[in-house]
Formats: sequence, structure tokens, C-alpha cells
Amino acid sequence: MMVLKDILYKVTINAVVGSTGITVGKIEFDSRQIKTNDVFVAISGSITDGHNYIKQAIVNGATAIVCETLPEHLEDGLTYIEVVNSNRALAFMANNFYGQPSENLKLVGVTGTNGKTTVSSLLYQLFKSAGYKVGLLSTVKIMVDNTTYKATHTTPDSLTINKYLQLMNTEGVEFCFMEVSSHGIHQSRTEGLKFEGGIFTNLSHDHLDYHDTFLEYRDVKKKFFDQLPKTAFALSNIDDKNGLVMFQNTQAKKYTYALKNYADYRAQILENEFSGLLLKINESELWTRLIGSFNAYNILAIYGAAELLGLEKNEILRLISELENVAGRFQYFISNEKITAIVDYAHTPDALKNVLETINDIRTKNETLITVVGCGGNRDKTKRPKMANIASALSTKVILTSDNPRNEVPETIIEDMEKGVEPQNFKKTLAITDRKQAIKTACQMAGPNDIILIAGKGHENYQEIKGERFDFDDYKIVQEYLRQLQK
Repeated sequence: MMVLKDILYKVTINAVVGSTGITVGKIEFDSRQIKTNDVFVAISGSITDGHNYIKQAIVNGATAIVCETLPEHLEDGLTYIEVVNSNRALAFMANNFYGQPSENLKLVGVTGTNGKTTVSSLLYQLFKSAGYKVGLLSTVKIMVDNTTYKATHTTPDSLTINKYLQLMNTEGVEFCFMEVSSHGIHQSRTEGLKFEGGIFTNLSHDHLDYHDTFLEYRDVKKKFFDQLPKTAFALSNIDDKNGLVMFQNTQAKKYTYALKNYADYRAQILENEFSGLLLKINESELWTRLIGSFNAYNILAIYGAAELLGLEKNEILRLISELENVAGRFQYFISNEKITAIVDYAHTPDALKNVLETINDIRTKNETLITVVGCGGNRDKTKRPKMANIASALSTKVILTSDNPRNEVPETIIEDMEKGVEPQNFKKTLAITDRKQAIKTACQMAGPNDIILIAGKGHENYQEIKGERFDFDDYKIVQEYLRQLQK
């Protein structure tokens, strides 16, 4: 229980009707979760508008309403707070309600199109190995030191973020690594949080179903760095043409990493094999089990962040050499028939290109490379032909299939993809709508020493079709089919 006026600290308020001295039980933005004496925050979302549920929140027991537009009829005895932006208000209110938990640990945000999950998850792993209590807020899972919680969004809502940060405070967590998505930044979910540092990985084609233009998408990412305090560090990949853009208005201390340009943290790839990478970082050599040039960038980000957070260089090198790959990120195994199966979350054109180029750099070209790939429904349609173009150009054979079709017709999604296949690649491309059948077919097509890449879903253990989620795990399914072939 807290006094409403204390929860409203730093919220930009236009008008107040009623008393802010009342005591409230908790904050909710879902009217269905409201109980007696709760405060309801009406969020104007992209799908539904919380202002339409103010009456229901009051029926359920809300004693205070926070909204951008006051209702025409105001109930007696209730408190109404008109704010400039409900999303920002919710973020500050959540931060206040849970006791400004980000101020009691070192919170580092990771943003960019690709690599967020890998960088944040491996930093969690590294600092755990170094003996610290660590937190993680990622696409794959939420970790409060050794306890795992289910993740539902790349960047959770403000209430969820602060709730878990408070739990981390209770458990004595010292460091927390957090994925920061463009949706999360745009919807102000990270407002009010105190960051120790921010990391920019890269920027490529994604989320243009949500952001109107690529420029808007870039500027939303940049906003995260604009908001970092002077006490924080900003670590950016300057091989990406947008890397220096992130620095333009930041007050944070600026640091850079790169493979191709001069930077504070620079790496050279000495060896690149399926067994791992041999890197030279600044003046030190390092072996890691991670694979590919895209992971060389991830390793550089991890190395730089760990040093900026106070770890000693030689210890960082040792800990990186012990890191294990993140689930669904270039996760692979070799069957008894010597078929290599790789499962990767690559769901953007750039990520798919990186993974396929990595495989092609390593393989001898005597093997067949079979790629199984789809695109999600109700998402950015413009990347569909690009994904198919890249897959068909860089693979020996391609099977276009379903990803998470959601509320779209799977065949329509595949048709959109097929438009990107160039004439010379028609014959090596086929379409199989059923993803399980597509994976099975790839396994049947593969012979000894061949390589199967299953792209798009990575760590996900479900397939979303018409509003329902069905059990589906690419890694388990390809293992099962390859074992059946051995019998």
C-alpha cells in the first residue's frame, strides 16, 4: 500500500480531480486485474485503448484513474489524474511503487536489431561465472540470480520490469543485463530506470510494421542513448553505419568496438570453424566456442562491457573462453550420419545473411546446405521477399515454410517470400507449408557431411496459429527426425 501522491513523483500532470492523499493497493493497466483500492492507468495502445475500459476498472474497485483524457462523467469519491503521456506515467509510477529498484544495482541495456539476446545472456553467464549475483531480462527468459521466470516480451512492461528489479534487490543482485527493444523504448517502458551503461549492436531491416520508416526505427533506438546519464557508459559498434549516430546527443561516456575500423575494442578473426573462433582482441588472443563474424561482434561487446563494469582483462578473457552458446542462437549438433543441424533465431534479412555467410565461410562447398525458413504473420511484410532472396542465393537448397503465421494464411506469407526468389534459384527452392514436414523433408534430403539450417524461431518452443500456441521446438524436432534416419 502506498500514498498516491508518492507514486506520482516525476509524472507530468495536466489536471487532478480528487485527492492524491489516498492510499492505493497496486497499479494496473489491465482493467481485468483491478481490485479494490487499485489505481488504473489507461494506456492508448496500438490494438486497444485503455480509456475504453475506465468504467470497467471502476466497477472492479479502482479508486484512482490515470488517463490522457478525462472521462465526460466523473464518479464521485474517485481521484482522476490527467497526464501528458500514460506510458511515461506508468513507467515513473512503477519505478516509484517498487522503490526505484534500478538505483540499487548496475543495470546495462542492450539494444539493436540483432544480438541483443546473445550479448545480454552471455554477460549474465560471464558475471555469474565471475562469482556475482546477476539478473537478466531477455527474450528467452528472466533470471533473478539462479531462479528462472518465463519471459513474454523482449522488453517487458514497466510494472513487470520494476517488479523483477525489486526482486533482484531483495536477492542481493549486483548486476542486471536487459534487452531493450524499439517497442520498449517507443512505449517508454524503460523511462525512470537508472542505467549503468548501454550497448548498441547493429541496425538492419526489422519492425517496419510498427515503425513507419527505417529512420524512425533508428531514432527510437537512439533515444535510449539520449536518455543515458553522465555517469553511464555508451558502447557502440561503429562498423555499423548507425553506430556513431547513437552517440550524437548522449551524455554518457562514449566507447566503441569494431572489426573493421579503429576502435577502443577491436578484434581480428584468426580462425573461424564449427568448433569456435580464435580472436585477437586488442593485443590478446582468445578462443571461444561461439561461431561466426556476427559472434565476434557479440564477443567484443561483452568484452568491452565487462571491462567498463570493472572486471580485470585477463579474467574477462578466461571467462569468455568458457561461455556456452545461447539456446536457439547458432545452436547445432552433428548426427551419427555426420549431418550438421543448426537452429538459429535469424528472423531478419541481415541476421539470416550473417548466419548463412558464416556457414559458407566454414564449409568446404562439397556439402549440401539446406535452409528451412519462414516469416512471421502479422509482421513486417516487406522483409519476406528479402529473406527468401538471401536464403535461395546463399543455400544449395531452400524450403520455404511457416514460421508463426498468427492470423495470416500461411500460403499467402510463402507467396510473398517467393516473390524475392530470382529466376536462377527457382529450381532449388520448394514450399512446404507445414513446418514439421518441412524439417522432416530437409532431413530426408541431407546426406553425410551435409548441413541443415532451420531459421526464424530459434529458442521458441511453440508455433502460433490463429491465436493459439502449439508445442513446437525446432531443435527437438530436427534431432528426432535425424535419429529416425539412423535406424
